[in-house]
Amino acid sequence: MIPRSFLILIIIIIVGGFFIFLQKSIFLPQKENNFIEKEFSPSITTDITPAVDIESQKSTFQPPEIVRAVYLTNWSAANPRVVDYAVDIAKNTEINAVVIDIKDWSGYITYDTQVLEAEQYNAERALIPDIEAFVERFHKEGIYVIARITVFQDPVLALARPDLAVHQKSDKSLLWLDKSGLAWIDPAAKDAWDYNIAIARDVLNRGFDELNFDYVRFPSDGNLQDMNFPLWDETTPRNVIIKEFYKYLREKLPQAVLSIDLFGLSTVNSDLGVGQVIENAYQYFDFVSPMVYPSHYAEGFLGYQNPAEYPYEVVKHSMESALKKLNLLNQLNPTKAKLRPWLQDFDLGATYDEEQVRAEIDAVSEALGENFSGFMLWNSKNIYTKEALFPANENIK
Repeated sequence: MIPRSFLILIIIIIVGGFFIFLQKSIFLPQKENNFIEKEFSPSITTDITPAVDIESQKSTFQPPEIVRAVYLTNWSAANPRVVDYAVDIAKNTEINAVVIDIKDWSGYITYDTQVLEAEQYNAERALIPDIEAFVERFHKEGIYVIARITVFQDPVLALARPDLAVHQKSDKSLLWLDKSGLAWIDPAAKDAWDYNIAIARDVLNRGFDELNFDYVRFPSDGNLQDMNFPLWDETTPRNVIIKEFYKYLREKLPQAVLSIDLFGLSTVNSDLGVGQVIENAYQYFDFVSPMVYPSHYAEGFLGYQNPAEYPYEVVKHSMESALKKLNLLNQLNPTKAKLRPWLQDFDLGATYDEEQVRAEIDAVSEALGENFSGFMLWNSKNIYTKEALFPANENIK
């Protein structure tokens, strides 16, 4: 007869394994899941140990004059083989920086922070057990490390603090969700501002070189007529609310290197209706990063039926327009802002191979001239077209 204690132990192991599987199956984004399974599955570490607390430190890494970065999801960053892949790109091409998801679309934070609210909201998913060692690995290779923080698209915070979240106007007891089924925070919620700033401070104390903020805007898709905001009065212009957040962010992080991601169309339009006005961003950020993905421009832009097929023309026009706006603002109120766009390295609307990706980079360089401050490549699968990049050499700073 099997001892009762042994049966209990077996049940605990089975139940615990089920919950681990359930957590990963729910929260692992499908695109990232496919990438990891197909490309790097032998090296995935499933045993995550708690982060070791060390004395807070600020980065002493000497940043490159011109930042050329690739993006890594938090799941990719937690995989040693993907990190090796990113380091290899930096060693052999002009790439000298990485952008790492610290708080992504899900609202989960990638490591064990010292932010009390993050623990209260169960917002930590410590995929990277030793964040300081992680950053130091890149620094030892001469790689600049940027932390990406998604702000107002935050399902975790919305569930923990529904008083800050956008609700349905038709049923105010329910959270409003965008077309991807994700909840949003009211951009006027100052508690959310402070929460994200607390995370940013913790990130800086772990050695990161720069803070990159994304989804700093009002929702842009889903049933926009059914949104109810608990704090925004729906009278104050949206761009004023977002500008106030920009200002508050800079006041609270005066010495930090800050960058902001904007829709690519912000380079050519005055106001997109979601609060993003590029001239406002210029006043408070070190780097402004419009996402000038040609595939994201509508049919008819510059007269092209399919703008994705014209990467050089679309990117060059967008960046020339963005620079013109910056120069006009600097004549009235000088800023320290520089332009450093996100570029498309993924297939959408057209196949993006070596020629297309290089065309985008060349377009940025030619449009900005002496104001060229680099670029960042985006691919949600984190597989990059190395053939489009110049080899590493002494002439690239």
